[in-house]
Amino acid sequence: MERDRKDTRILIYSHDTFGLGHLRRCRTIAHALVDRFKHLSVLILSGSPIIGSFDFRSRVDFVRVPGVVKLRNGEYTPLNLHIDVDQMLEMRASIIKHTAEMFDPDIFIVDKEPLGLRGEVLETLKMLKQRGTRLVMGLRDVMDEPKLLVPEWQRKKVLPALRDLYDEIWIYGLPQICEPLDGITLPASVRKKITYTGYLAREVSTAGAPPRLPEITKKPYILVTTGGGGDGEELIDWVLRAYEHDPMLPYPALLVLGPFMQPEKQTEFMNRAAKLKRVDAITFHSNLEALVAGASGVVAMGGYNTFCEVLSLDKRALIIPRTKPRLEQFIRASSAANLGLVSMLLEDGARDPEVMAEALRALPRQPLPSSVVVPGLLEGLPNVAKLVAPWIQRPDDEQPNVVARIG
Repeated sequence: MERDRKDTRILIYSHDTFGLGHLRRCRTIAHALVDRFKHLSVLILSGSPIIGSFDFRSRVDFVRVPGVVKLRNGEYTPLNLHIDVDQMLEMRASIIKHTAEMFDPDIFIVDKEPLGLRGEVLETLKMLKQRGTRLVMGLRDVMDEPKLLVPEWQRKKVLPALRDLYDEIWIYGLPQICEPLDGITLPASVRKKITYTGYLAREVSTAGAPPRLPEITKKPYILVTTGGGGDGEELIDWVLRAYEHDPMLPYPALLVLGPFMQPEKQTEFMNRAAKLKRVDAITFHSNLEALVAGASGVVAMGGYNTFCEVLSLDKRALIIPRTKPRLEQFIRASSAANLGLVSMLLEDGARDPEVMAEALRALPRQPLPSSVVVPGLLEGLPNVAKLVAPWIQRPDDEQPNVVARIG
């Protein structure tokens, strides 16, 4: 369908039941695209309760749908509203569809969940398909081990949507590191839609006022980050044990606990850090890239965004991946460690302080990620620009100039 207007529009959906990963990935893509295409506006649909804590560039905005939380038994419940979960999901689906109708995007990018949370974007996909909107499925480099992903996708009836609705499938990584759909039987028509873009490079934002950084960052420091923090308690505890065991480790540590860590755990870790002269702790920082950029090394769980930041800002990293309920972080970390991009340490339940202390002593001596040559490693953003260009290009836009692995 031809759209009689001068501007172009991209709508991005991120289900965001918990954590920061999906939102930060979508925000990175949106910012890169509006920088490249001057007539483009990007709207992000998200359920993140803290989306308003982030800065957004001109021509990027968001609509927040009511939040939900995934319980330990796999069921969902409303985050704040005391209403029935089915009514909540119906409300979310209605907001998503009506937003898409009014915004009328040229491209609709769905992050990670092909049909959205409990199928909430299916009707929107069908409606936009009829309008001629380009429909894109965006996947991170690792989803989960095949024995879990295959039955999950069968249960959610994902393959018909990939076959009949989506025009393209972008994987934000490289197959020589991870193949997220390995083990899934896909028809040839679906496989033809797949493009490996490379990882999404990050940089420290120079827009607006410089970020206010903690006092500890004025000297060399180790950054310890848990991402959203909802499952980062073991990592923080282990690092604190190491500094309690050996207060004179080579570098002081800045702990970023994460906004979704349980409040009582945040308080416990803050109190423990306050007793250590060379450890500081904060809950959240909206410009984590600035903290990564200033660090002498990074200790993290190895989520997608942190991995991209470590590579982009060329930081030595010690990754302690979670292994439950998903193996996503372990698969990514072990592949990267085998290539020499990071080092990896597995949490065995004992959290021996000397084991962590030894790993922290070794961190400053390990090679930088840039010492490993992986062609196309960080070409994700220019390649995404190349992929969207045919659908939103205007004569006075900068032409994407990309020489990287596509396909």
